[in-house]
Amino acid sequence: MTVRQKLLKLLYPVLMAVHRVTGKKKILRNKSEARPVIPFYSLFIQLNNGQLLSFQTLRGKKVMLVNTASDCGYTAQYAELQALYEKAGGNLEIIAFPANDFREQEKRSDEEIENFCRQYFSIRFRLAKKSSVVKSENQNTIFKWLSSKDQNGWNDQQPTWNFCKYLVDERGFLTHFFDQGVPPLDEEVTKAAGIKAP
Repeated sequence: MTVRQKLLKLLYPVLMAVHRVTGKKKILRNKSEARPVIPFYSLFIQLNNGQLLSFQTLRGKKVMLVNTASDCGYTAQYAELQALYEKAGGNLEIIAFPANDFREQEKRSDEEIENFCRQYFSIRFRLAKKSSVVKSENQNTIFKWLSSKDQNGWNDQQPTWNFCKYLVDERGFLTHFFDQGVPPLDEEVTKAAGIKAP
């Protein structure tokens, strides 16, 4: 871990405290239970190891899709995402989408990203191949689906920064958007993910 990354890790609790105090966190919900126009299960991605993952294999589970970066003040959320993944006990799939869209905070290669995530955060959930997640010609097809209501049925919100979280339910419906200010273990996230309070 670089000196910058160590400092950012120390800064993370302060960032989250600011969000709590100011109430600056954005959560969007599919209140009308809008059905996707393009089925979620028709999509697929390339993982960071080059293999293709068909979302058809994720039927019956909730799926959280998160845009990530290694040199961000929110990078410590990797640890919370892993904790969420473990708490869900196999009922929630998490897929991280490394991207360099916000102030060049992900300059690493796919192999370097994986080594970083495994070494410092012990993550066991899937990593997608590095791509762009914001609206552009090069936008990852999954993030086109997540941020286009003409595809997902209701939501046009693209990621506002690294570590925005989109939740898809067991039916393949996009149900929630949580911005970077909402930690993965926030009560609203765990409730939406179907994790019961102890």
